[in-house]
Amino acid sequence: MNKILIVEDENSLGEILNDYLKSKGHASYLHKTFSSAFSFFKENSNEIRISLLDIGLPDGNGLELAKEFRKINPECLFLFFSAQNDPQIRLQGLQLGAQDYIVKPFELKELELRLDRILNIHQKLKNLPDEIGIGKLKIFFSKYQLQEASGRIIDISQKECAILEQLYINREKVLSRDEIINTIWGENSFPSNRTVDNYIVNLRKWAETDSSLPLEIQTIRGIGYKLIIKET
Repeated sequence: MNKILIVEDENSLGEILNDYLKSKGHASYLHKTFSSAFSFFKENSNEIRISLLDIGLPDGNGLELAKEFRKINPECLFLFFSAQNDPQIRLQGLQLGAQDYIVKPFELKELELRLDRILNIHQKLKNLPDEIGIGKLKIFFSKYQLQEASGRIIDISQKECAILEQLYINREKVLSRDEIINTIWGENSFPSNRTVDNYIVNLRKWAETDSSLPLEIQTIRGIGYKLIIKET
């Protein structure tokens, strides 16, 4: 049973989400304010699988709440929802390491599908080694973190982490953009190839912090990408 924290100040939506997730077999907990959710998370951070956070709260901001949650448990998962379809707010959420961002109003089935995908990907990541060293680079899949050659730790989104995981598991093999999209987003989602390319750009910036390039993400023109790890 997955334990899910819902932080939503709209009474009707919060209750609907709470009841729906419980009907699907999850243990869900509804809180309507920043302070209440923060107190609950402090006491239960090791048990909560994922937090669903509204951006706008009466006594704070869902983005700031996520930052506080991360201080308590760096491995916690987030899904943000908001009435604002603002690219900058979406970007802030993803930069915090959010697994997804959904705009209100949304269908409950859509939320369920996104949650299932997030939790399934997270479970696969947990089965990989806690730490993978490649040259001066390190990957921490379960924590959604990378270490640059300088030693600096950076947080990455679940999508970036899942793409890197797919490339790592299938290293030396070419993965098409369609394969990546179907595995990570699902067959009923429609991100563009450009979306995948943008995530690859960020991963390459990390890899290139080691000038010896022990890890390289090659572009296979017209097809997709291949991860190469040099022998040391």
